[in-house]
Amino acid sequence: MNQNWRGTVVRHLLVLVTGCLLLGLISGYYAWALVLGLALYLGWTLRQLLRLHQWLKQHQPEEPPPDGHGLWGEVFDSIYHLQRRDMRVRARLQAVIDRVQESTAALRDAVIMLDTDGNLEWWNRAAEKLLGLQSPQDNGQPVSNLVRHPRFKEYFERGHFHEPLELPSPVNDRLRLQLQITRYGNHEHLMLVRDVTRVHQLEQMRKDFVANVSHELRTPLTVIAGYLETLLDNVEDVTPRWQRPLQQMQQQAMRMQSLLNDLLLLAKLEATDYPSDNQPVKVAMLLQTIRNDARALSGERHPIVLEADPEVWLKGSETELRSAFSNLVFNGVKYSPEGGEIRIRWWGDEQGAHLSVQDHGLGIEARHLPRLTERFYRVDSSRASNTGGTGLGLAIAKHVLLRHRGRLDIHSEPGRGSTFTCHFSSQQRAPH
Repeated sequence: MNQNWRGTVVRHLLVLVTGCLLLGLISGYYAWALVLGLALYLGWTLRQLLRLHQWLKQHQPEEPPPDGHGLWGEVFDSIYHLQRRDMRVRARLQAVIDRVQESTAALRDAVIMLDTDGNLEWWNRAAEKLLGLQSPQDNGQPVSNLVRHPRFKEYFERGHFHEPLELPSPVNDRLRLQLQITRYGNHEHLMLVRDVTRVHQLEQMRKDFVANVSHELRTPLTVIAGYLETLLDNVEDVTPRWQRPLQQMQQQAMRMQSLLNDLLLLAKLEATDYPSDNQPVKVAMLLQTIRNDARALSGERHPIVLEADPEVWLKGSETELRSAFSNLVFNGVKYSPEGGEIRIRWWGDEQGAHLSVQDHGLGIEARHLPRLTERFYRVDSSRASNTGGTGLGLAIAKHVLLRHRGRLDIHSEPGRGSTFTCHFSSQQRAPH
């Protein structure tokens, strides 16, 4: 209320009080005159309140307010203008919402909005096609009741949405979906679902090709390696000038066999999501065996220190874990200068179980770290050739960790060595 209306109200009250005093002067009853005047004013005010209440309760959006005088006329007009402004704002917001819904409805990817508990709030038409959601009966239902795959339930409950999840579609097993969840607002969830069937098929074709070629090359390579071994066993019957070529041929044949074995192992790891032999593994004893093998590989040229907690066990495949852990330890031996210490540590805490392999080798530049676990990626091809590496060791280690709900962290500085750390979730620890 502005200053003018305040003055008007004061003047009206002064006129009322003056009239009541004049009436009291004439009648001789000042008190009753004031009571009567104030009662009339109160009754008029209550009547205006009732008119306002009735109009607010029953009026249509475009219906003007009732006629009023003085202060109440200003109140009626102010409320009416506020309502009109609110209607315009709501119309603009509704237009924005409609445009957002129209744009998301045109997407080929599914968009699903979930509340803090994972219940469905809204989805576009693509979600009905890819996930089989139905409106309105699925509204408010937990998303885990509609996407029943065990990996999705585990993925949602863990709450770590840094990496997307690939699953078959619940409405069509031939469709392969990629799910990505993002938190927003007050811990609500936005789930994006994409059809990656074509990409998955191409990836599967690549895996099948590598596995088939590796399998087919294994037999002729075994024959070649066998004949080379026979010739070298009878080297005295061979012309001396052929001795060195035969040794080099045998060395390269062994290297090719190692490469094929790694390719076949990698194809086997990619074929399934979880190890078939998921049993408690005594990691401390496993690391003791790997350290002995690393000492033999090193030829006692590197001190290898092992600190392992025997009370920390892991659920999984001992064969696969041996392959992953030995790759990390053997790399430390291969790429460390003579006398460089390799330190192996295995421990557990409230976050889970952890393995670190630290060497004091040449180190790796930061630009190479993101690509170290790619197949055939080598920091220095000449150095890899000298050590006989296949470029698949870290790729195998990464896949083994993924199958055991783990991840690999790499920290390295040129000239100061490298540290490879495997982290396993607390759910992966095995009781004993």
